[in-house]
Amino acid sequence: MFLDAQFWPFLVAITLLTMSPGVDTLLVIRNTTRGGLHDGVLTSLAICSGLFVHATVSALGISIILLQSAWAFGVLKLAGAGYLIWLGAQSLLSARRSKPLPIVGVSGYRARVSVGVPLREGFLSNVLNPKTVVFYMAFLPQFIAPGDPALAKSLWLAGVHFVIANIWQIAIVLMVGSAGKWLAKRWVSRSLDGATGAVMIGFGCKLALEQRPA
Repeated sequence: MFLDAQFWPFLVAITLLTMSPGVDTLLVIRNTTRGGLHDGVLTSLAICSGLFVHATVSALGISIILLQSAWAFGVLKLAGAGYLIWLGAQSLLSARRSKPLPIVGVSGYRARVSVGVPLREGFLSNVLNPKTVVFYMAFLPQFIAPGDPALAKSLWLAGVHFVIANIWQIAIVLMVGSAGKWLAKRWVSRSLDGATGAVMIGFGCKLALEQRPA
């Protein structure tokens, strides 16, 4: 039903956009170095699950309210920026530890991180990102015909995005995991944590200072 002429341009566009590095990529790398493949895959699944939330609010018009209300958008923006800064600060604190976090490849033990931690971090980093709200509000309608059921079509497109993004991010997880022994070196682990933390804090500060889109 939804495999129409508009689907293929969407597939190409969303694949290219997914492969562009950003906060999601950084978080996946960060969590993989922290807890191995298990942590990285859960983070990817949680990040991509947030896409269905954005697709739903976009289809129901809630995004319009957020974009039209300076107060509502400001609250969402500051919440997302604060969360990114908090994640970055955690990475900087990890970089200062005397011992590196254990890095895991395909086998071996991993850091003791409960299942809920990467799921929460991935989901909130996506849902609290106002850029994704704006992106879905501007991007998805281009591929929804006037006669299409808006919510069902939006969720279908989000599902395609979910699959594409998970394939890409889990490939990154596997690449990071395959470099486990090298990443386990103290100076490499601390440098990666420090660089990731600084970039995430930078993303958070930039987001907090950005003006609401017109």
